[in-house]
Amino acid sequence: MSEIKSNAASVEFRNVTKIYGRSPTPAVNDISLLIEAGKLVTLLGPSGCGKTTNLRMIAGLEFATSGQILIGGNDVTRLPATERDVSMVFQSYALFPHMTVRQNVEYGLKFSGLNKKDVNDKAKAGLDLVGLSGFGDRLPSQLSGGQQQRVAVARALVLEPQVLLFDEPLSNLDAKLRRHVREEIREIQQSLGLTVVYVTHDQEEALAVSDRVIVMNNAVIAQDGTPRELYEEPANTFVADFVGEANILDCEIEAVAGGVASVRLGPLALQLPARGQTPGPGRLAARPRRIEIGAPGEGALPGTVGKVTYVGSHLEFMVETAFGGVFVLSSQIDSPLMPGAAVGLRFTGRGPVLITA
Repeated sequence: MSEIKSNAASVEFRNVTKIYGRSPTPAVNDISLLIEAGKLVTLLGPSGCGKTTNLRMIAGLEFATSGQILIGGNDVTRLPATERDVSMVFQSYALFPHMTVRQNVEYGLKFSGLNKKDVNDKAKAGLDLVGLSGFGDRLPSQLSGGQQQRVAVARALVLEPQVLLFDEPLSNLDAKLRRHVREEIREIQQSLGLTVVYVTHDQEEALAVSDRVIVMNNAVIAQDGTPRELYEEPANTFVADFVGEANILDCEIEAVAGGVASVRLGPLALQLPARGQTPGPGRLAARPRRIEIGAPGEGALPGTVGKVTYVGSHLEFMVETAFGGVFVLSSQIDSPLMPGAAVGLRFTGRGPVLITA
Protein backbone atom coordinates (compact mmCIF):
# COMPACT_ATOMS: atom_id res chain seq x y z
CA MET A 1 0.00 0.00 0.00
CA SER A 2 1.17 3.53 -0.72
CA GLU A 3 2.68 5.52 2.12
CA ILE A 4 2.87 9.27 2.65
CA LYS A 5 6.43 10.49 2.11
CA SER A 6 8.22 13.70 2.95
CA ASN A 7 9.77 15.87 0.24
CA ALA A 8 10.66 18.55 2.76
CA ALA A 9 12.42 21.64 1.41
CA SER A 10 13.67 24.88 2.91
CA VAL A 11 11.94 28.24 2.48
CA GLU A 12 13.90 31.47 2.22
CA PHE A 13 12.86 35.12 1.96
CA ARG A 14 15.46 37.59 0.75
CA ASN A 15 14.50 41.22 1.40
CA VAL A 16 10.87 40.57 0.53
CA THR A 17 8.45 43.51 0.45
CA LYS A 18 4.74 43.39 -0.39
CA ILE A 19 2.74 46.53 -1.12
CA TYR A 20 -0.94 46.35 -2.06
CA GLY A 21 -2.00 48.79 -4.76
CA ARG A 22 -0.98 52.34 -3.98
CA SER A 23 -0.95 51.90 -0.23
CA PRO A 24 1.81 53.98 1.39
CA THR A 25 2.26 51.29 4.05
CA PRO A 26 3.82 47.92 3.09
CA ALA A 27 2.00 44.78 4.23
CA VAL A 28 5.44 43.17 4.51
CA ASN A 29 8.52 45.35 4.73
CA ASP A 30 11.97 44.04 3.69
CA ILE A 31 11.67 40.62 5.35
CA SER A 32 14.56 38.14 5.29
CA LEU A 33 14.19 34.71 6.89
CA LEU A 34 15.21 31.07 6.47
CA ILE A 35 13.01 28.10 7.38
CA GLU A 36 15.03 24.90 7.42
CA ALA A 37 13.75 21.72 5.77
CA GLY A 38 11.89 19.44 8.17
CA LYS A 39 11.11 22.15 10.74
CA LEU A 40 7.82 23.62 11.93
CA VAL A 41 8.12 27.40 12.06
CA THR A 42 5.27 29.62 13.21
CA LEU A 43 4.60 33.18 12.08
CA LEU A 44 3.02 34.80 15.12
CA GLY A 45 1.54 38.25 15.53
CA PRO A 46 -1.60 40.36 15.80
CA SER A 47 -4.04 40.94 12.95
CA GLY A 48 -2.54 43.07 10.19
CA CYS A 49 1.10 42.39 11.06
CA GLY A 50 1.88 40.68 7.74
CA LYS A 51 2.03 37.01 8.77
CA THR A 52 -0.76 35.76 6.48
CA THR A 53 0.61 37.81 3.58
CA ASN A 54 3.92 35.97 4.00
CA LEU A 55 2.10 32.63 3.95
CA ARG A 56 0.18 33.55 0.81
CA MET A 57 3.41 34.63 -0.90
CA ILE A 58 4.95 31.22 -0.14
CA ALA A 59 1.84 29.58 -1.59
CA GLY A 60 1.92 31.74 -4.72
CA LEU A 61 -1.46 33.28 -3.94
CA GLU A 62 0.24 36.69 -3.70
CA PHE A 63 3.38 37.94 -5.42
CA ALA A 64 6.17 39.90 -3.76
CA THR A 65 6.54 43.52 -4.85
CA SER A 66 10.31 43.16 -4.47
CA GLY A 67 12.81 40.62 -3.15
CA GLN A 68 13.15 36.87 -3.70
CA ILE A 69 11.37 33.77 -2.38
CA LEU A 70 13.14 30.43 -2.66
CA ILE A 71 11.82 26.92 -1.97
CA GLY A 72 14.44 24.19 -1.82
CA GLY A 73 16.97 26.71 -3.13
CA ASN A 74 14.93 27.40 -6.28
CA ASP A 75 13.64 30.88 -7.01
CA VAL A 76 9.81 30.71 -7.07
CA THR A 77 9.17 34.43 -6.70
CA ARG A 78 7.22 34.72 -9.96
CA LEU A 79 5.87 31.17 -10.20
CA PRO A 80 2.07 30.76 -9.91
CA ALA A 81 0.58 28.58 -7.17
CA THR A 82 0.04 25.70 -9.59
CA GLU A 83 3.79 25.45 -10.22
CA ARG A 84 4.85 25.40 -6.58
CA ASP A 85 5.08 22.14 -4.67
CA VAL A 86 3.21 23.41 -1.61
CA SER A 87 -0.11 22.54 0.04
CA MET A 88 -2.22 24.80 2.24
CA VAL A 89 -4.65 23.99 5.05
CA PHE A 90 -7.11 26.85 5.35
CA GLN A 91 -8.82 28.25 8.43
CA SER A 92 -12.23 27.35 6.95
CA TYR A 93 -11.11 23.77 6.02
CA ALA A 94 -12.49 24.37 2.45
CA LEU A 95 -13.94 20.85 2.15
CA PHE A 96 -16.39 20.08 -0.65
CA PRO A 97 -19.70 19.48 1.18
CA HIS A 98 -21.18 17.25 -1.57
CA MET A 99 -18.16 14.92 -1.61
CA THR A 100 -17.38 12.15 0.85
CA VAL A 101 -14.35 12.34 3.08
CA ARG A 102 -12.44 9.97 0.78
CA GLN A 103 -13.38 11.98 -2.31
CA ASN A 104 -12.19 15.17 -0.63
CA VAL A 105 -8.82 13.60 0.17
CA GLU A 106 -8.52 12.14 -3.34
CA TYR A 107 -9.41 15.38 -5.10
CA GLY A 108 -5.92 16.80 -5.62
CA LEU A 109 -4.46 13.38 -6.42
CA LYS A 110 -6.74 13.01 -9.44
CA PHE A 111 -4.72 15.71 -11.20
CA SER A 112 -1.35 14.15 -10.36
CA GLY A 113 -1.29 11.48 -13.09
CA LEU A 114 -1.62 8.55 -10.67
CA ASN A 115 -3.80 5.58 -11.58
CA LYS A 116 -7.04 4.96 -9.70
CA LYS A 117 -5.59 2.29 -7.39
CA ASP A 118 -2.67 4.51 -6.32
CA VAL A 119 -5.08 7.41 -5.71
CA ASN A 120 -7.24 5.15 -3.50
CA ASP A 121 -4.24 3.77 -1.65
CA LYS A 122 -2.77 7.21 -0.96
CA ALA A 123 -6.12 8.55 0.24
CA LYS A 124 -6.48 5.58 2.60
CA ALA A 125 -2.92 6.12 3.89
CA GLY A 126 -3.70 9.81 4.48
CA LEU A 127 -6.86 9.03 6.44
CA ASP A 128 -5.02 6.38 8.47
CA LEU A 129 -2.30 8.91 9.29
CA VAL A 130 -4.78 11.42 10.75
CA GLY A 131 -6.77 8.79 12.63
CA LEU A 132 -9.83 8.75 10.34
CA SER A 133 -9.64 5.21 9.02
CA GLY A 134 -13.23 4.06 8.43
CA PHE A 135 -14.60 7.60 7.95
CA GLY A 136 -14.10 7.67 4.18
CA ASP A 137 -17.75 7.27 3.21
CA ARG A 138 -19.07 10.04 5.46
CA LEU A 139 -19.87 13.56 4.34
CA PRO A 140 -18.07 16.51 5.97
CA SER A 141 -21.36 17.55 7.62
CA GLN A 142 -21.35 14.26 9.52
CA LEU A 143 -18.00 15.05 11.17
CA SER A 144 -17.03 17.21 14.13
CA GLY A 145 -14.96 20.35 13.62
CA GLY A 146 -11.80 18.56 14.73
CA GLN A 147 -12.45 15.67 12.33
CA GLN A 148 -13.06 18.09 9.44
CA GLN A 149 -9.75 19.76 10.20
CA ARG A 150 -8.00 16.38 10.06
CA VAL A 151 -9.60 15.67 6.66
CA ALA A 152 -8.15 18.98 5.42
CA VAL A 153 -4.72 17.94 6.76
CA ALA A 154 -4.96 14.52 5.09
CA ARG A 155 -5.94 16.14 1.77
CA ALA A 156 -2.81 18.31 1.95
CA LEU A 157 -0.48 15.51 3.11
CA VAL A 158 -1.32 13.03 0.34
CA LEU A 159 0.13 15.45 -2.22
CA GLU A 160 3.50 15.01 -0.48
CA PRO A 161 4.36 18.72 -0.78
CA GLN A 162 7.77 20.27 -0.23
CA VAL A 163 6.13 22.73 2.16
CA LEU A 164 2.88 22.41 4.10
CA LEU A 165 1.17 25.69 5.06
CA PHE A 166 -1.34 26.21 7.88
CA ASP A 167 -3.41 29.40 8.06
CA GLU A 168 -4.95 29.78 11.55
CA PRO A 169 -5.95 26.09 11.43
CA LEU A 170 -7.43 25.83 14.92
CA SER A 171 -9.33 29.10 15.24
CA ASN A 172 -12.73 27.46 14.67
CA LEU A 173 -12.26 24.85 17.41
CA ASP A 174 -12.99 25.07 21.12
CA ALA A 175 -10.09 25.32 23.60
CA LYS A 176 -9.88 21.64 24.55
CA LEU A 177 -10.10 20.44 20.96
CA ARG A 178 -7.51 23.01 19.85
CA ARG A 179 -5.00 21.50 22.24
CA HIS A 180 -5.72 17.96 20.97
CA VAL A 181 -5.53 18.83 17.26
CA ARG A 182 -2.35 20.91 17.60
CA GLU A 183 -0.67 17.90 19.26
CA GLU A 184 -1.76 15.73 16.33
CA ILE A 185 -0.38 18.22 13.80
CA ARG A 186 2.94 18.35 15.63
CA GLU A 187 3.16 14.56 15.87
CA ILE A 188 2.50 14.12 12.12
CA GLN A 189 5.02 16.86 11.25
CA GLN A 190 7.75 15.26 13.36
CA SER A 191 7.04 11.67 12.28
CA LEU A 192 7.20 12.57 8.56
CA GLY A 193 9.88 15.27 8.85
CA LEU A 194 7.69 17.83 7.08
CA THR A 195 8.54 21.46 6.46
CA VAL A 196 5.60 23.34 7.95
CA VAL A 197 4.92 27.07 8.01
CA TYR A 198 2.18 27.78 10.52
CA VAL A 199 0.33 31.06 11.02
CA THR A 200 -1.49 31.97 14.23
CA HIS A 201 -2.21 34.92 16.51
CA ASP A 202 -2.42 32.58 19.53
CA GLN A 203 0.87 32.71 21.43
CA GLU A 204 0.21 29.55 23.47
CA GLU A 205 -0.47 27.61 20.27
CA ALA A 206 2.74 28.95 18.72
CA LEU A 207 4.88 28.01 21.72
CA ALA A 208 3.35 24.51 21.87
CA VAL A 209 3.89 23.37 18.27
CA SER A 210 6.97 25.18 16.96
CA ASP A 211 10.65 24.53 16.48
CA ARG A 212 10.98 28.27 15.91
CA VAL A 213 8.66 31.23 16.20
CA ILE A 214 8.94 34.38 14.09
CA VAL A 215 7.09 37.19 15.85
CA MET A 216 5.86 39.90 13.48
CA ASN A 217 4.68 43.42 14.22
CA ASN A 218 3.89 46.25 11.81
CA ALA A 219 5.09 44.32 8.73
CA VAL A 220 8.55 43.48 10.11
CA ILE A 221 10.11 40.75 12.26
CA ALA A 222 10.11 41.75 15.93
CA GLN A 223 12.04 38.64 17.03
CA ASP A 224 12.97 35.20 15.70
CA GLY A 225 13.84 32.38 18.08
CA THR A 226 12.88 29.14 19.79
CA PRO A 227 9.73 29.18 21.96
CA ARG A 228 11.88 29.18 25.10
CA GLU A 229 14.07 32.03 23.86
CA LEU A 230 11.04 34.19 23.10
CA TYR A 231 9.49 33.54 26.48
CA GLU A 232 12.66 33.69 28.59
CA GLU A 233 14.51 36.40 26.65
CA PRO A 234 12.10 38.71 24.81
CA ALA A 235 14.00 41.31 22.82
CA ASN A 236 11.63 44.21 23.24
CA THR A 237 8.44 45.47 24.89
CA PHE A 238 6.18 44.20 22.12
CA VAL A 239 7.46 40.61 22.27
CA ALA A 240 7.50 40.55 26.07
CA ASP A 241 3.89 41.68 26.17
CA PHE A 242 2.61 39.62 23.23
CA VAL A 243 4.27 36.27 24.01
CA GLY A 244 2.80 35.47 27.41
CA GLU A 245 2.18 38.04 30.10
CA ALA A 246 4.91 40.32 31.38
CA ASN A 247 5.35 43.20 33.78
CA ILE A 248 7.24 46.03 32.07
CA LEU A 249 9.12 48.12 34.64
CA ASP A 250 11.29 51.20 34.23
CA CYS A 251 14.72 50.88 35.82
CA GLU A 252 18.15 52.52 35.86
CA ILE A 253 21.20 50.84 34.33
CA GLU A 254 24.03 52.09 36.53
CA ALA A 255 26.98 50.36 34.84
CA VAL A 256 27.83 47.73 32.24
CA ALA A 257 30.96 45.56 32.39
CA GLY A 258 31.80 42.24 30.76
CA GLY A 259 28.30 41.90 29.34
CA VAL A 260 26.69 42.28 32.77
CA ALA A 261 24.55 45.27 33.72
CA SER A 262 24.24 46.65 37.25
CA VAL A 263 20.58 47.61 37.46
CA ARG A 264 18.70 49.60 40.10
CA LEU A 265 14.98 49.02 40.63
CA GLY A 266 13.98 51.05 43.67
CA PRO A 267 15.70 49.40 46.65
CA LEU A 268 16.79 46.40 44.56
CA ALA A 269 20.26 46.06 43.04
CA LEU A 270 20.24 43.51 40.21
CA GLN A 271 22.98 41.97 38.09
CA LEU A 272 21.53 41.08 34.68
CA PRO A 273 22.79 40.20 31.19
CA ALA A 274 23.31 43.57 29.47
CA ARG A 275 21.92 42.40 26.10
CA GLY A 276 23.58 45.32 24.34
CA GLN A 277 22.22 47.97 26.72
CA THR A 278 24.25 50.92 27.94
CA PRO A 279 24.13 52.92 31.21
CA GLY A 280 21.07 55.13 31.62
CA PRO A 281 17.31 54.67 31.83
CA GLY A 282 16.27 51.11 31.02
CA ARG A 283 13.34 48.77 30.97
CA LEU A 284 12.78 45.33 32.50
CA ALA A 285 10.37 42.52 31.62
CA ALA A 286 9.37 40.26 34.50
CA ARG A 287 7.11 37.23 34.04
CA PRO A 288 4.32 36.95 36.67
CA ARG A 289 5.41 33.43 37.65
CA ARG A 290 8.97 34.61 38.23
CA ILE A 291 7.94 36.96 41.03
CA GLU A 292 7.51 35.74 44.59
CA ILE A 293 5.05 37.56 46.83
CA GLY A 294 5.65 37.55 50.57
CA ALA A 295 6.40 39.63 53.61
CA PRO A 296 8.07 43.03 53.10
CA GLY A 297 11.72 43.31 54.02
CA GLU A 298 15.26 43.68 52.79
CA GLY A 299 15.86 42.56 49.21
CA ALA A 300 12.22 43.03 48.26
CA LEU A 301 10.31 45.59 46.24
CA PRO A 302 7.66 47.03 48.60
CA GLY A 303 4.06 47.07 47.51
CA THR A 304 0.42 46.83 48.55
CA VAL A 305 -1.98 44.12 47.43
CA GLY A 306 -4.68 45.73 45.30
CA LYS A 307 -6.65 42.73 44.08
CA VAL A 308 -6.65 38.96 44.66
CA THR A 309 -8.32 36.54 42.22
CA TYR A 310 -8.75 32.80 42.76
CA VAL A 311 -8.67 30.83 39.47
CA GLY A 312 -8.45 27.27 40.78
CA SER A 313 -4.86 26.21 40.17
CA HIS A 314 -3.34 29.48 41.41
CA LEU A 315 -3.97 32.96 42.78
CA GLU A 316 -3.57 36.15 40.76
CA PHE A 317 -2.35 39.24 42.63
CA MET A 318 -2.24 42.82 41.41
CA VAL A 319 0.28 44.62 43.59
CA GLU A 320 0.64 48.39 43.60
CA THR A 321 4.25 49.58 43.74
CA ALA A 322 6.18 52.79 43.16
CA PHE A 323 6.68 51.51 39.59
CA GLY A 324 3.00 50.89 38.92
CA GLY A 325 0.89 47.76 39.15
CA VAL A 326 2.72 44.41 39.16
CA PHE A 327 0.87 41.23 38.19
CA VAL A 328 1.95 38.16 40.17
CA LEU A 329 0.88 34.50 39.96
CA SER A 330 1.19 32.28 43.03
CA SER A 331 0.55 28.55 43.44
CA GLN A 332 -0.03 29.15 47.17
CA ILE A 333 -3.82 29.05 46.83
CA ASP A 334 -4.32 29.14 50.62
CA SER A 335 -2.37 32.39 50.95
CA PRO A 336 -3.82 34.66 53.66
CA LEU A 337 -2.84 37.83 51.77
CA MET A 338 -5.80 40.12 51.23
CA PRO A 339 -6.31 43.48 49.48
CA GLY A 340 -4.55 46.25 51.39
CA ALA A 341 -1.82 43.99 52.80
CA ALA A 342 1.77 45.28 52.72
CA VAL A 343 3.97 42.84 50.80
CA GLY A 344 7.43 42.45 49.32
CA LEU A 345 8.12 41.24 45.80
CA ARG A 346 11.23 39.18 45.06
CA PHE A 347 12.44 37.85 41.72
CA THR A 348 12.92 34.08 41.48
CA GLY A 349 14.75 31.80 39.07
CA ARG A 350 16.15 33.68 36.11
CA GLY A 351 14.23 36.75 37.16
CA PRO A 352 13.66 39.74 34.87
CA VAL A 353 15.46 40.58 31.62
CA LEU A 354 16.47 43.89 30.11
CA ILE A 355 14.54 44.79 26.95
CA THR A 356 14.43 47.60 24.42
CA ALA A 357 11.41 49.84 23.94
